[in-house]
Amino acid sequence: MKQRFEQIDESKLSAPQRRKSLPVRVGDLFIGGNNPVVIQEMTTTHTSDIAKTVKQINVLRETGCRLVRIAVPDQHAARALFVLKRETGMLLVADIHFDFRLALQSIESGADKLRLNPGNIGAAYKVREVVAAAKDRGIPIRVGVNSGSLQRDIADKYGGATPEGLVESALREVALLEREGFYAIVVSIKSPDIDLTLRANRLLAEKVRYPLHIGITEAGYGEEGKVRSIVGLSTLLLEGIGDTVRVSLTHPDRRENIRVCRKVLQLLNIPHT
Repeated sequence: MKQRFEQIDESKLSAPQRRKSLPVRVGDLFIGGNNPVVIQEMTTTHTSDIAKTVKQINVLRETGCRLVRIAVPDQHAARALFVLKRETGMLLVADIHFDFRLALQSIESGADKLRLNPGNIGAAYKVREVVAAAKDRGIPIRVGVNSGSLQRDIADKYGGATPEGLVESALREVALLEREGFYAIVVSIKSPDIDLTLRANRLLAEKVRYPLHIGITEAGYGEEGKVRSIVGLSTLLLEGIGDTVRVSLTHPDRRENIRVCRKVLQLLNIPHT
């Protein structure tokens, strides 16, 4: 006798109860609180190549992405944000490393959000300048910690990348912003190691009320990369952890990241945008 299986009605699945977090505004979006989970992606073009970057941003938007991260390695890229905003109307996150002047120029060019670690941009006055400019424009800051770039003193203290060490690193960065009276913060801890990512985010979720950006960084190629991402993200999302999400497949077509991310959220019956 042929066995029959009933198709699951996804609309009847109970959505996980989300962790309580403070909402942070990014343009016309809100991350955290009771708001839908926000899907993010990042460009692969040279940011100062306006034509190619505009084309990729538009493709990402058409695939269902609301927030796009842009690499800002130099002043040319920072100034290009103004044109990219004008041409696409997309919400853009400026990804800054080390040079606080790039953060200032990105804010001036209309970035909607910064991704930076205040601890690696130098003296306290530089952090103050960035925070003052971000406050003035109402721009939030995402603090991002990656297991592959953990501060040496923390790595030495814990004997490598551990959940406790990653959380200590994140809290250290957050404290630098809080010291300046800045609280429009989103935090992320990522690793290619699924277990490390899960344990670190669980611990972080207990320590802060800020929204959390989640993902398995450098997830890999093809089916293996998809499975790694799905396992890691689904586990956290089912536990109510994650206010904004990015899938990081090693894939030339960034639309695949968005498709996988959207499918995971749909199957878990989690409201998203």
